[in-house]
Amino acid sequence: MSELNKKIIIVDDNIAILDSLQMMLDLEGYDVQIFEKGSEMYQQLDKNNLPNLILMDMWLAGEDGRDICRLIRANEDFVTLPVVIMSASRGLANSAIESGANEFVAKPFDLFDVLDKIKKYCDKN
Repeated sequence: MSELNKKIIIVDDNIAILDSLQMMLDLEGYDVQIFEKGSEMYQQLDKNNLPNLILMDMWLAGEDGRDICRLIRANEDFVTLPVVIMSASRGLANSAIESGANEFVAKPFDLFDVLDKIKKYCDKN
């Protein structure tokens, strides 16, 4: 299945990371939406127009991505939505998975590794 029309949401409070991921995913043909706050992204989730994947930083300005992930998992409309959590805190991979994330990506990350993880979930749905 083509990446075309596959929707990815990226949540990170680092503009440079948002820009680089958005640029790469745009070039790959994904429909990318970016947010700096997880709470803002969560409020805009629409059960009738869900993304194929959410790629979210663990440490957001004033927010914990794991808490946002728990909110997603607690909502029956979003429970199966794939979430990949990223963090420079490599020791927190298990914590990310326990919060409901499907995958953990350690920062600094390799863009191709991130792309492989995205494709893994976008090819499923």
